[in-house]
Amino acid sequence: MKSFLAGLGIGFGIGIIFAPLSGEETRGRIASRAGDLAGSARDFVDQGRERVRETVSRVRRRAGSRREYEEPTGTDSV
Repeated sequence: MKSFLAGLGIGFGIGIIFAPLSGEETRGRIASRAGDLAGSARDFVDQGRERVRETVSRVRRRAGSRREYEEPTGTDSV
């Protein structure tokens, strides 16, 4: 895994050095891609959060409906 990341970093660096774009254009593209990646990450987190909320809601509904149908155990003494 370290070798892969090292190769990725070296390839990125060489790509920047030999890029046919000006520094300003290259920085703009990097910023744009970073923004896209951040947006994708936010979307991914939001989807995960929504799935958790739906699951918790479903579990609560099921637990509530089971309580309604449970018979008393007779252990409650008055």
